[in-house]
Order: sequence, then structure tokens, then C-alpha cells
Amino acid sequence: MDILPLLEELQALARTGINFTPNPYDRERYDRLLALATKYYGLVLDLPGDDVRKQLVGELGYITPKVGAHAALLDGNGQILLVRRTDDGKWCLPCGWVEPNESPEETVVRETREETGLEVHVTRLIGVYTRRANSGHGPHSAIAIGYLCETKGGSFCLSHEIRDIGYFRIEDITDWHEKHLEYARGARAAWKDAVD
Repeated sequence: MDILPLLEELQALARTGINFTPNPYDRERYDRLLALATKYYGLVLDLPGDDVRKQLVGELGYITPKVGAHAALLDGNGQILLVRRTDDGKWCLPCGWVEPNESPEETVVRETREETGLEVHVTRLIGVYTRRANSGHGPHSAIAIGYLCETKGGSFCLSHEIRDIGYFRIEDITDWHEKHLEYARGARAAWKDAVD
């Protein structure tokens, strides 16, 4: 059994939790999770656990931009499915960060289900977008991958991340999250190409 994919996910969860949690009890749990991951990384890689922890905390491997993926679903009238986020109150396509050992296509399916309640499948790639660190949307660069999708089941259901869901004309939305207006326009163009 290859344990490295499991350790990769465990250390990623631990490091993310340590970075974001304000709760000291959760921080202790994430520290313990990171300690377990580093212990077994050490055993698998034949390295001292302390050395592994230093590498993990200092970013193991080549530092790359974060990768996110978003789903574009359009109805027969060209209206696009959007969600209103709870964190900044702005509208965006269903989206999220690609998790360890997950493909961007899997991310789109998972995030759409989590954020909207809909089950979807990917029909085609729309495009790959770059968000530079100096673009006003955070200190890090990121890559966003957009996919046209079709609904195959489910029904609208709000989540802790989303306070509203619906299909809208792109022109009727004024308060977009980050670069999602650009993503929506690219999605509509790809949808038009697909239906023509």
C-alpha cells in the first residue's frame, strides 16, 4: 500500500488548520495531526521526524500557485448559475481549491455539490486563468480552471459557505467576487460555441 497520498492529505489538512483556526483546542489537534504525518513521513522516507516537520512547515517541494476550479452551468436562456458567498457577500460561480490527490474536474463536481446541492458532470474545459499576486485579490498568485458542466441531479440546497443560489443574466450582477465576472463571460462564450 502506498501511504504517501494519505500522508500528503493529512499534512495538508493539518497545515491548513494550523494556519486558519482561531481556536486553541483545534490548533492542538492540528499540531497532533501534523506530528503524526511527520512521524510516518519520516518512517517511509527514512528521515528524522524533526527534519520532516521543518521541511513541511517550510513548504515541502517546489512552491507553486494555488489551483482552484469553477463550474459553469447555463440554462436554455444563457443565464448562468451563481452563488452568493457568506464570507464577502459577493456572487461567483461554484468554485473551490483543488485538494491533494484530486483532479480539477473532481473539484468542480465536489464543490458544486457542496455549495449548491446539484450533482453535475463536466462537459468541456472553458479555460485556464491566472490571478497574479498583485491583482488585489490576496497576497498569492493562483490558477483558476473553468469547466462547462451539466446538471445530472440534485436540488438547490444552501451551505455554510453560500447564502443564495440562482440563475442570473451576467449583466444583472454588479457585485462579483474577485475575477468571476471574467470567468462568467468566458463560460457564456464557450456555452454559445457549444450550442451553435
